Amino acid sequence: MAASKVVPLTCHGHSRPITHLSFSSIVDDDQYYLISACKDNNPMLRDGVTGDWIGTFIGHKGAVWQSRLSQAASLAVTGSADFTAKVWDTHTGQCLYTLQHNHIVRAVDFEPGIEAKLVATGGMEKKLRIWDLNHASGETNGASAEPESSLGVTNVSNWELGAGIHEGTIKSIIWGPDPNTLITAGDDKTVRWWDIRQKSQIAKHTLDGAFGSCELNRSLGSEQNTVLSVGAGKTVYAFSSTVPGQLISSQTIKRDIASVAINMAEGKFVVGGNSDTWVHVYSLENGEELSVHKGHHGPVWSVSFSPDGRLYASGSEDGTIKLWKYGNEAYGLWR
Repeated sequence: MAASKVVPLTCHGHSRPITHLSFSSIVDDDQYYLISACKDNNPMLRDGVTGDWIGTFIGHKGAVWQSRLSQAASLAVTGSADFTAKVWDTHTGQCLYTLQHNHIVRAVDFEPGIEAKLVATGGMEKKLRIWDLNHASGETNGASAEPESSLGVTNVSNWELGAGIHEGTIKSIIWGPDPNTLITAGDDKTVRWWDIRQKSQIAKHTLDGAFGSCELNRSLGSEQNTVLSVGAGKTVYAFSSTVPGQLISSQTIKRDIASVAINMAEGKFVVGGNSDTWVHVYSLENGEELSVHKGHHGPVWSVSFSPDGRLYASGSEDGTIKLWKYGNEAYGLWR
């Protein structure tokens, strides 16, 4: 299929490959935000509609693998190859908490709700940890030459959920919309659902190929159109966002999937991969490829729909983020 001539907005600023993109929920009327993780150690916050740079979070000493915003977009959490996750104030850029691990942190997320006080982390330790920001005390690491504002409190109460069950690196954690349910996925080719109250696994699904991505896709604010999208091997899975383990649909395509984002209201999904530098749009109903969009100059490692479903973002090996308008109506800077 010939590539469609669609003009995206290009967001520069990163100097190395983009590893993960995540939109906030809609806050302040129609406003929402986009946070990017990158191998240049410096996650960035942007206006989600225009892509305008707002700020850079400075403090990590290794590649940042995943970053997410709290529901109110007042906090950000990042997971890094420097064996830490950090929680940031998005208004000041200050690091509030440094969560120390024993290996690379690949996955992070906040609990749902306006007052997010719990953080989940996972990675190459193969451990799912829950951190309680309500129980944080102690001084910053005195051995470091960095200013206190870049380190944050280091002594935060935490516990492990499902000890010994993960058999590979945890590469994605999803928390919500049910605050009592956590979802993990990664190198053991298994999506797992966890009950926080029971502290146990309540469902799982074995994937057909190597894990690519796992994200919660909200579409036009409707709970009915909110699904969990998983890409593994050449297969796209759409799971219920409310019923643990319930598979709604799946489609197998002809290319390996690094990342997938689903727009349930439109019945379409977007795929990025390592086999080319294009963004591909497919029908969720029959797996037909509908369009192909050029623009990047490296593999596309992350794709994500905005919370209103009217644009999607792609992040590439080339260090750029692109925002693509979705649909025919005028929107944002595409007026």
